[in-house]
Amino acid sequence: MQKFGSVLLILFSFEIGIFLLVFPWLQAWEVNSFAITSPWVHTIWINPYFRGALSGLGAVNLYISLAEIGRLRRFASPE
Repeated sequence: MQKFGSVLLILFSFEIGIFLLVFPWLQAWEVNSFAITSPWVHTIWINPYFRGALSGLGAVNLYISLAEIGRLRRFASPE
């Protein structure tokens, strides 16, 4: 059961990491209902520093998933 939880953590971290790394730089990022709620939210939403911060969080999630893969392989019992 613990291995199953680790695999779920790996998959979740990897998917969120890829999404946060790539999606803020796509055109679809600027055209959504949250970004057009008010002008100041839109200004922050399209700011390259904000996008870079989100991409940094994506990189951290990718690192977590890779570290978890390494931990899972290191402690895996030989069968």
